[in-house]
Amino acid sequence: MTTVAPRGEAVSPVSVCLLGSFRLLQHGAPVAVRRGGKVEQLLGSLALSVRVGIARDELLGLIWPDSNLQLAGQSLNSLVYSLRKVFRPALPSHSPILERAGRYLLNLEDGVRVDVVDFDAAVEEGDRLVRVGEAASAIESYQGALDLYRGDLAAGSSVQHLVERERLRARYLSVKAHVADHHFENAEYEAALASALQLLAHDPCREDAHRMAMRCYVRLGIRAQAVRQYRTCRQILADEFDALPESDTDALYDRVRLDPGSV
Repeated sequence: MTTVAPRGEAVSPVSVCLLGSFRLLQHGAPVAVRRGGKVEQLLGSLALSVRVGIARDELLGLIWPDSNLQLAGQSLNSLVYSLRKVFRPALPSHSPILERAGRYLLNLEDGVRVDVVDFDAAVEEGDRLVRVGEAASAIESYQGALDLYRGDLAAGSSVQHLVERERLRARYLSVKAHVADHHFENAEYEAALASALQLLAHDPCREDAHRMAMRCYVRLGIRAQAVRQYRTCRQILADEFDALPESDTDALYDRVRLDPGSV
């Protein structure tokens, strides 16, 4: 059976995926690994330090914190060797993991890819295209990034991992909002509404997404739903923060009620 990668996720010899859940792919096909096991810990840690790698002693402490250092070192050597055997069909002449100057790194040079790296690259390319005025190409690049984002970062529970998870999540939501704005500006109201609602599924407190949904409902001729969207927004903010909507949200609500043609 042939496995086809989704848009934005290239079929590469080896892919380490951390967005949504840990996944390991060989030529696009899933490789079975034990959830939360040593393979996931090793590859997940290296994927989050993909540019600089991790020092050997630090890696041993992360994966075998209670083991004798010598035994942990032997276990690491065995694990790296076993992964080379697993991925020999995809990387016949290379190891998926390199050791350089006492640091371990994923072998990006010879065919290992990381979805987090690809996500960031797609967003940065979209940002660049926006700056040079190529809006349509920018949206295509942004959509590739959104396709890669299958969910929040799955790996790790350290402070560093939590910070990275929030960085990626904020970047995803920002791109989602930009795509919604693009669809609205091009009178693609159903697509803009879908993007706004997906954004709200990730962050129900985003007032810009509530406003986008309200505008889309009005443009689609469903003004009553726009009013309900405002009330939903107001209730969520009250429940979560004991706060009122922003003035822009209130002003839009008044226009929906009193002058929907201006929305």
